[in-house]
Amino acid sequence: MAKIISANVYYVLIMITLGIESSCDETSVAILNGGSVLVSLTHSQEEHALYGGVVPEVASRAHLEKIDGLVKRALSECGLAPNDLELIAVTDSPGLAGALLVGISFALGLHTAYGIPVTGVNHLEGHICSLFIDRPNLTPPFIVLLASGGHTAIYNYQSYNNCKLLGQTVDDAAGEAFDKVGKLLGFTYPAGRAIEEEAAKAVNHDQHQDHKKITFPTAKFTSPEKSYCFSFSGLKTAVKNFISAQGEKYIDTNRPEICAAFQKNVVNTLVDNLEAAAKAHGVKTVAAAGGVACNGYLRRELEKRFGADNVMLPAPRLCTDNGAMIAMAGYMMHNSGRTRFPKMDPGRGI
Repeated sequence: MAKIISANVYYVLIMITLGIESSCDETSVAILNGGSVLVSLTHSQEEHALYGGVVPEVASRAHLEKIDGLVKRALSECGLAPNDLELIAVTDSPGLAGALLVGISFALGLHTAYGIPVTGVNHLEGHICSLFIDRPNLTPPFIVLLASGGHTAIYNYQSYNNCKLLGQTVDDAAGEAFDKVGKLLGFTYPAGRAIEEEAAKAVNHDQHQDHKKITFPTAKFTSPEKSYCFSFSGLKTAVKNFISAQGEKYIDTNRPEICAAFQKNVVNTLVDNLEAAAKAHGVKTVAAAGGVACNGYLRRELEKRFGADNVMLPAPRLCTDNGAMIAMAGYMMHNSGRTRFPKMDPGRGI
């Protein structure tokens, strides 16, 4: 069946899925035709920069203000009406309870008004499914690193219905560590890109071997059950103590080297654990997803360690929270026969 978008553009309808993401501070919607993205729209809540981090109530209100307009615009850009939708996929866990509720309520409103099937999607599954948007022929198994502002974990992905958690952070997430250290260094929230750009100014950035030899400690776990786990709270404290001890003048002069040393520590920790997990499970292909996967140094280090052909990375636009990954997860859930009614469960993990 062909659907006319304009006088010169049409597409064959496979399955039209609306994805809604509102778990934190991004209001995002997308429409997929099968596994192909027709439109993806995101409103980033810049107001949180005033507070140095996400304020849950502010996030919820911003979602309320933007979600209706974004959905209407997405439908309009595709030449679709609400009753053309065949599935609604909405993030229902984990995340900020109030923010999740906005997306879930909107999805259930469309479900009630138009009778469109709706499924809840785990936010972390969405990030993993982002890998398939630009790679429809991606074939498991692979070991995937999921690193974002709220989550850092490693999974053994055997199939859509068989994804096993191998390890996760016991305290701060990698992206959270970037933001907290960025605040200590005077950057606004979110600070990940600012730290990466500042680190690029350091001497010999590509090797992260600067002449000042700044280093920070890395948390290591000795127990087998935590072999692939992470801890970044101690690193954050070490940077804080270093800044306090060196003084403002030193920090102003050596900020690039501090950023480079911090970034090197985080990236090496992430890649070391991913490499250990891949070797232990006999899997050659690895992947990374989530906002931290935008980091250029991480992407280069992954390709250096594993070889470019063995590393699967989403396009940067698909690394941050977005409705396309939620729509893709919902579409894959539908194909596997395991859709579920949305629930309010802001728990961690898949």
